[in-house]
Amino acid sequence: MGNGQWAYYYRAIDKQGNTIDFLLTAKRDTQAALRFLKKAIKENGKPSLVNIDQSGANKAGLQQVNRDHHTRIKIRQCKYLNNIIEQDHRRIKRLTRPIMGFKNFHAAQRTLAGIEVMAMIKKEQIKTSVRGKQSPAEMFYALAA
Repeated sequence: MGNGQWAYYYRAIDKQGNTIDFLLTAKRDTQAALRFLKKAIKENGKPSLVNIDQSGANKAGLQQVNRDHHTRIKIRQCKYLNNIIEQDHRRIKRLTRPIMGFKNFHAAQRTLAGIEVMAMIKKEQIKTSVRGKQSPAEMFYALAA
């Protein structure tokens, strides 16, 4: 983040391009991939198939999820099948490039979360409040807290 430190942004989207989940981590390793996958599965359910890039950490994380939960999530590592997420990720890069790096990790997490929520609202993924669920405004303010 600040002072030339790298961070890794995990994102998951579905076939229609809707954002499923996102997570900013300091490292790109199996533990980080596993943390992201567990978070995404907990909040959105278990997928039957996942397309990932050529990262060994992502594959190891998915294999660990399969072992731990006795599931059979199919893993496809194909450069071209990952194009949907790369196209969706272009928007994040366009918005963050002018910033030229964040001063700290916490600021980066909050900024990216805000960008993602606004994109989800724009894609009409977030509907009005339904019995106990947060409205888009409540979700946005909860991220800023």
